[in-house]
Amino acid sequence: MSQFIDILLEAGRGAIDISLYTLLPIMVIMMITMRICAATGLLDRLIAVTGPVLKPFGLGGLELVAMLQIGFVSFVAPITTLALMEDRGEPDRRIAAAFAAVMAIAPANAVFPLATIGLNAGTVMLLSLVGGLIAATSAYWLFGRKLSVEPRAQTASEAQVTQREGVLKIINVGGREAIDIVINIIPMLLLSLVVVITLRRIGAVDALAGTLGPALAGLGIAPSLILPAITKLLAGSTALMGVVHQMHSAGQIGAEAINAGANALLHPIDLPGVAIYASVSPRMARCAVPAVLGGVVGIVSRCVAAGMLI
Repeated sequence: MSQFIDILLEAGRGAIDISLYTLLPIMVIMMITMRICAATGLLDRLIAVTGPVLKPFGLGGLELVAMLQIGFVSFVAPITTLALMEDRGEPDRRIAAAFAAVMAIAPANAVFPLATIGLNAGTVMLLSLVGGLIAATSAYWLFGRKLSVEPRAQTASEAQVTQREGVLKIINVGGREAIDIVINIIPMLLLSLVVVITLRRIGAVDALAGTLGPALAGLGIAPSLILPAITKLLAGSTALMGVVHQMHSAGQIGAEAINAGANALLHPIDLPGVAIYASVSPRMARCAVPAVLGGVVGIVSRCVAAGMLI
């Protein structure tokens, strides 16, 4: 029983640390920025310019912002744009397409640190953009075709900002909305961390790596990528980055292997990533399955394209 309590406490500290000291600052700043851009009409102009170009992919201007946010800021930054899409009454099908695009893109918080140890960041980012467009197209026209295409009424937060355009009011509304999102994320993040820590404590991660090693080696997959892959699936891109840095320092993985596995491993489709996005709101949870399926198609496309470039 004491070991279970220790796991809960460790997971709780981790969830609070991630939520309050990593997610919250990014979410507050990004949400306030997005609210100011919306209030000044900048987002509407962006939508008007890019909407016709991105419409065949099931995307628009806001969705493009979300893709740029994950590629250049962090894996959690697009949540603010997806939340703003909900506030503005975007249909479920459009949200699913944007969600899928984000799921297929390599997050900046992993790409840029790995670039210091040999990752070809430019190629990964370019292929991520292509994968994101393919993911959005798959989610909008295939996996999410049964989702609603009817616009919804704007939320109270959106109406409040629209009616009162004072900067202080925008900051207060945006900050409050970001805090609400982070609070909603904590329960699912805590549960995912409990699973990760439990598997690590009982030795399941190392055992799985040892078991799968020979089989994956037979498929031509470098054994040095097994531990990063399992870590990524269970703990996310940030944990993957930490493991790869440690392995590189110890001489256990080189730049060639890092680049070989980058397009398959650098994306938000993992236990914490999907849990965080799906727990933002009921609509996001409803769009999660088509979005993840579309994201998988986008990631596979990235891997195929990377193989063709070699």
